[in-house]
Amino acid sequence: MPQDDPPLHGVRVLDLSRVLAGPLCTMVLGDLGADVVKVERPGTGDDTRQWGPPWAEGETGQEAAYFLCVNRNKRSVAADLKSAEGQALVRRLARDADVVVENFAPGMLEGWGLGYGELSRGNPGLVFCSITGYGSDGPEAARPGYDFALQARAGWMAITGEPEGAPSKVGVAVVDVLTGQNAAIAVLAALRERERSGLGQRVEVSLWDSALAGLANVTQAALVTGREPRRWGNAHATIVPYQAFDAADRLFVVAVGNDAQWRRLCSAIGAPGLGADVRFATNPGRVEHREAVVGALAALFRTAPAEHWLARMEGVGVPCAPVQSVGEALRDPALTADGVWWMESGSFGSVGSIASPLRLRRTPATLRRPPPALGEHSDEVREEGW
Repeated sequence: MPQDDPPLHGVRVLDLSRVLAGPLCTMVLGDLGADVVKVERPGTGDDTRQWGPPWAEGETGQEAAYFLCVNRNKRSVAADLKSAEGQALVRRLARDADVVVENFAPGMLEGWGLGYGELSRGNPGLVFCSITGYGSDGPEAARPGYDFALQARAGWMAITGEPEGAPSKVGVAVVDVLTGQNAAIAVLAALRERERSGLGQRVEVSLWDSALAGLANVTQAALVTGREPRRWGNAHATIVPYQAFDAADRLFVVAVGNDAQWRRLCSAIGAPGLGADVRFATNPGRVEHREAVVGALAALFRTAPAEHWLARMEGVGVPCAPVQSVGEALRDPALTADGVWWMESGSFGSVGSIASPLRLRRTPATLRRPPPALGEHSDEVREEGW
C-alpha cells in the first residue's frame, strides 16, 4: 500500500547542536521527515563522536555508539563557526531553513552574528530553538548544563536509590533525553502556530526546567505537603504493592494499580487471607500497613521461581514483569521487527537502531539516512544549499 510523504516532508532543519539533547531533538524531526543539516566542527565534529568505546567499525572508519544513537536522518557539514566562511554558510542556510536548533552557551552565537535576531531578519518565519542549561537570562544563565549535574541539583539523585543507601543518578542521561523531547514538541508547536501567523519565533527549552517538570508527581507532592520526598528504592511512595520482589530464582516486579487488581493478585497467588483482610482492602490501607503487606508477599514469592508467579499474575491481568538486562530486553518478543531500523555505512558497517517510538500509521517515521560521517555532505550542501 503506497504511503503519503512523512509528516515533516519539506521542513528544513539547521542543526547547530551537539552531544545529546539537541541532536535528539533534531533526530526526532528527521525521523518524521525533515531534512536535517548538522553543522559540526572540522576535525573533531560532535563531541560524542569521541565518546567511545564501544565503537561500530566499518570498512572506512568507526563511530561511537553514543553518536549513532541520536544522529540518523541527517546530513553532516564541517564548518568553523568562528570563521567568516562558516558564519556565511550558516546565514545562507538559515535564510531557507524552517528551524534552527542550537545549544551554545548564551550569547555565543550572537557574538558571531548568528543569533536569533540576526538570522530572523533574513527569514521572519524562522523557528529558532535554543537549548540551555538554566535559561538564557538570570543569575544562572552562564552555567553550563550537564545531565549529571542537573540530576544532582534538581532532586533526581535525592529520590533515586535505596532508602538507606547513597543518592544515585538514573542509568541514562534522562534530563538530556527529556529536554530533547521537550524541544521537539516546542518546535512542532511553533511550526503549527506559524501556519496561522506566518511568523517564526524564538523557542527556549532548558535542562533545569525539563528536570523539574520531569519529576512530575514527586515535585507536586512536595508542593502539596511541604515535605522532602525520600528515596524508595524499588518501591513506591503512595501505591502498595508496587515494587520489586525476589522469587526463588530472580527479581521481578509487581505493579498493583487498583483494588480490583489487588483482589485478583491475592486469588492468583493463592493468598486468600491477604485478600480477605479488611486492613488491606484499599490502597490507603495497604500503604498504612506496608510492612505487613510487603512482608507477607515477599515470604510467599521466595517459595517459587519468577516464571511461576508471572504466569499466574499475567493470567488475571495483574501488571508484572521480570527484571531484565538490556540484552534480554533486546531479545524480548515485545521488540518486533519493525522496532529496529538497520543502518548501513562504510564508516560503521551495519548496525541496528531502536526505531522511532512515534508510530504514525499513514505517514510513519522512517529511516532515510544513516548517521553521517563527519563532513560527509559538506560539498553537497555548499553546492546545493536548500
